[in-house]
Amino acid sequence: MKNNIVQLEKFQKKTPYDSLKEIFNNDLDKVEDFTKLKLSSAVNLIDQMASYQLNSGGKRLRSILTLASSKITEYRGEHNIHLAACVELIHSATLLHDDVIDNSTVRRGKKTSNVIWGNQPSILVGDYFLSRCFEIMVDVGSLEILKLLSNVSAEIAQGEVLQLQHKNEVDMTEQVYLNIVTQKTASLFGAAMKVGGCLANKSENEKKALQSYGVNLGIVFQISDDILDYNSTKAFGKNIGNDFYEGKITLPIIILFQKSNNIEREQIKKYFAQKIRIEKELNQILLLIKKYDVITICKKRAEYFSNVSSDSLNIFKDSDIRKNLQELSFYLINRTN
Repeated sequence: MKNNIVQLEKFQKKTPYDSLKEIFNNDLDKVEDFTKLKLSSAVNLIDQMASYQLNSGGKRLRSILTLASSKITEYRGEHNIHLAACVELIHSATLLHDDVIDNSTVRRGKKTSNVIWGNQPSILVGDYFLSRCFEIMVDVGSLEILKLLSNVSAEIAQGEVLQLQHKNEVDMTEQVYLNIVTQKTASLFGAAMKVGGCLANKSENEKKALQSYGVNLGIVFQISDDILDYNSTKAFGKNIGNDFYEGKITLPIIILFQKSNNIEREQIKKYFAQKIRIEKELNQILLLIKKYDVITICKKRAEYFSNVSSDSLNIFKDSDIRKNLQELSFYLINRTN
């Protein structure tokens, strides 16, 4: 009986993400309402696509980070709500564009917008999201934040182009991979965290600490996402092997290629040079990943960035928010969804 209680308590234990989401539940509702207001359009198709995108079931992690950074810096005001919406809209715009570039058909278990409405509307509505973001930033009136989020939009675009430049390169170095991840994913995490420091007029060291936490957290998040694609039945609604079928070169493949013998390397090169990959080939890759214990190696890489992320917040006084954020950086390594 005692063992059953222990197991039940373990099962019911809240994750750091759950705790943060609970803390900011009311503010997240405000962010959602404000976002809907800003995206409202007289063009019916924009309304349809915006509503579909906003109801797609994302975790709103970037919004939570924006709100948490405002809390940890003791900001008082409403601009954090507006900028949390702004950060989430930048992310949503990149997803709309990504799905067109990658020819994706499913995201979070639902059909992608480009499948339903086509590539052209998806690109244009993504651009509409970005234009509304800049309108929000101008209304907030902070030149520092305008520069920060403008720069991060450029960083994300550069990351996309860099990824295209190295498409299908199974011999890609880990450094190139990290450059892509930092620009494409982690830069927005970093900006979301720095926003709170900017709003609260914190010191440069404090703002850098917030950004460091976010950037390193974003790298952990992406590595764990890459792991899930080869080590889970489902990840954010996508079936296992989705990255493989799309021909994406992620950390598990980079490390696998490093560890493999010459015959196996030629096999891996062949798979990713093809236009289409099949289940039999995925199963072969999964066997090799298990053979070389690639998942464990990837998690060790992630642990380094988790430690850097967590340590970055030590500059701030101890609080529940700081504790939850630091725990989040380690929780993400072994997340299951």
